[in-house]
Amino acid sequence: MSKKKTIWFDVEAEETIEDCLKRMTAEGYTVAGRKEEPLFTEVNGEFIPVRQVIKFKGVLREDENA
Repeated sequence: MSKKKTIWFDVEAEETIEDCLKRMTAEGYTVAGRKEEPLFTEVNGEFIPVRQVIKFKGVLREDENA
């Protein structure tokens, strides 16, 4: 089974940005972009921000394609 050429990696709540980047590299991807999205929860009909979700766009390295 071949890997996808592009995939988004979420920085998990318990990991650091550096941990996520190491995970990407271990899976054969390099960083090609970054985006952040707010994560909200609803409390008593009001939306409260919980945290910022950071995502890195990973592109499959050429040497992994061979």
